[in-house]
Amino acid sequence: MAKTLELQFVTDLGKIAKLTVDGPAEPINAAAVKLAMEEIIASNAFYSNYGSLVSVSGARVVERNVTDYEIV
Repeated sequence: MAKTLELQFVTDLGKIAKLTVDGPAEPINAAAVKLAMEEIIASNAFYSNYGSLVSVSGARVVERNVTDYEIV
């Protein structure tokens, strides 16, 4: 089972941009995640096709099952 932490930001164009973190430490500390997201916005380190990140929209853990099959 693969888990990712999906960070959702509002851009200056009013769209949602997402950053994902593989294998997040659980339990998720919502306050720490929000603080980290605010620091990402303040650093202006990321730019998306939808514009600059301007505010926090939300965060969620996405869990998915992956089954690999060997094709011979």
